[in-house]
Amino acid sequence: MTTFGLQLPNFNFPGVSDDGMFEHVAGLAGAAEESGFDSVMVMDHFWQLPPLGGPDQPILEAYTLLGALAARTERVKLGTLVTGVTYRNPALLAKLVTTLDVISRGRAFLGIGAAWYEEEHDAFGFDFPSVGGRMQRLEEAVQACRAMFTEDAPTFNGKHYRIEGAKNLPRPIQPGGPPIMVGGSGEKRTLRIVARYADMCNLHGSPETIRRRLDILRKHCQDVGRDPSEVTTTRRGSLMLSATAEEAEQTSKMIRDAAGPEFDEQFTVGTEDQIVEAVGALVDAGLDCLIFDMAYGTADQVRQMGKRLVSEFA
Repeated sequence: MTTFGLQLPNFNFPGVSDDGMFEHVAGLAGAAEESGFDSVMVMDHFWQLPPLGGPDQPILEAYTLLGALAARTERVKLGTLVTGVTYRNPALLAKLVTTLDVISRGRAFLGIGAAWYEEEHDAFGFDFPSVGGRMQRLEEAVQACRAMFTEDAPTFNGKHYRIEGAKNLPRPIQPGGPPIMVGGSGEKRTLRIVARYADMCNLHGSPETIRRRLDILRKHCQDVGRDPSEVTTTRRGSLMLSATAEEAEQTSKMIRDAAGPEFDEQFTVGTEDQIVEAVGALVDAGLDCLIFDMAYGTADQVRQMGKRLVSEFA
């Protein structure tokens, strides 16, 4: 069985003022829940990403938004895709996600990655260590968060992070705490961290790329003595629904001209039937969950694709 998640990537909507922004976002989340999506996710950034307009466009703080969405939804899982490890002390992060789990009655997960948006770090005063330093922090943060989810008085002493008897009350609703998703496709370090510590991974790529990365993840799991089936495998991509094949062809050309080879790794563009065919290839690659952003998509489009994908593959 394949599940589907919706990521909400943008917060600038034609005709929607700032004081109507949350209601619009809540409407998209509600449409996802109604149509069968299993989860709703938001980016954890303080600046909008460059392809969606950069710092001149609005973006809401992730965990405040997720808490509000928890009150407006009943079934979907909620989390970030993903939180940069550099943005928050892991003890604070664990407390935020625990609070979300309590508010949502057990629907939270922790999505975390090594962070990448250097200009954003500079603007907001966050340190931006080397790749190796960020990977060290990611590995430590996952362990510290797990301890705070599961232990009565957790203690962790790492090179970068330390907690000492950090009681975390109330405890998470989910037994064992919210699942931990590590985002990133680094085949040597990131996927090894997934194999050792994570409940879920979030990958990037075409069906061929996904197959290779899943094989590498399985090898890492074998190396640490873990059953690979314990890791829920997910993939995030961008979905753009077109009314006609001609419109889909024009949109694909425009994006391909801008994105180059990345088009085949990230984008799914087409009519409803064309999208179903492309999604089928991703399902066949062996993924447990497919997560799509639908930038500037409407609630009706979310419902349309959610219902169709769930009916075809769930």
